[in-house]
Amino acid sequence: MTPVTPTTRRGGARSRLGGVPTTLPPVDAGEAGPFPQLPLPLAGAEPARARQEVLPGAVHVPAWLELDAQRRLVGDFRRWAVPPAGLRHPRVPTGHLMSVQSVCLGWHWRPYAYSRTADDTDSAPVKPLPAELADLARAAVTAAYGPAAPSNLDAVAYAPDAAIVNLYAPGARLGIHQDGEEPADAPVVTVSLGDTCIFRFAGVDRRTGPFTDIELRSGDLLVFGGPTRRIYHGVPKVHPGTAPAGLGLPPGRLSITIRETGLSERPQMQRAPGLSGPSPKATRAGTRRRSPSGPSPKATRAGCTS
Repeated sequence: MTPVTPTTRRGGARSRLGGVPTTLPPVDAGEAGPFPQLPLPLAGAEPARARQEVLPGAVHVPAWLELDAQRRLVGDFRRWAVPPAGLRHPRVPTGHLMSVQSVCLGWHWRPYAYSRTADDTDSAPVKPLPAELADLARAAVTAAYGPAAPSNLDAVAYAPDAAIVNLYAPGARLGIHQDGEEPADAPVVTVSLGDTCIFRFAGVDRRTGPFTDIELRSGDLLVFGGPTRRIYHGVPKVHPGTAPAGLGLPPGRLSITIRETGLSERPQMQRAPGLSGPSPKATRAGTRRRSPSGPSPKATRAGCTS
């Protein structure tokens, strides 16, 4: 077991029971192709959804990923989900199992700390963050904020080093929480695949309403940073049976959430399978970007991801 970066939530407490590993079902024959040609839009059909800044610093880009790119990410997820350090239900310190299933890349997150190994399951080194996924995240920041964004939202300076990949099987949801354990104030990038969900924003300093709800469909992009980097958010509802055909995903929704943590000894990234994982050490370091309202370098607030 490697050292972990503690959080102030519950004094950095962790459940002694650990998470529960899970296994994905095989790809259904009907999900493996060949895929039918997509129908042409009909007259009077729903108009194209436009990019929208739903809150200051929070940008929704509909239909950002084409279907082929979505399928490739689902195929990647199936490989990431396989042990060691594979897919599991995380467990919070009270002993409650989260309904989402999660696998981590670059840094392993468990409630409520980061580490270099999957300490809540098999203690194996976390899988490296693929460089292609980091490139995708930088492209997402550019799509959200444009090439002339302020320095704290600049895609060129953006250095993502971790991803939390959550599978929402039917009935799963994610309660209101804050992504607050990372010292960096760089944006959070979330790509949605599979079933449509309701993504809910509360406030930076409150979990309660009024809420801002966004409908995220398969291929949609959501980026939040700047004044909304520490906003409370969650996923109260996933609409079953709304995923496009042929993704290769089990029933439900998949979110790939990528971030720059600002933690020390940045994990290696890999462009091909078979490379070794990062050194098993997880201590906090200074970061080039810090939020004035963000966590201190000694103790940070914990959150999940969406």
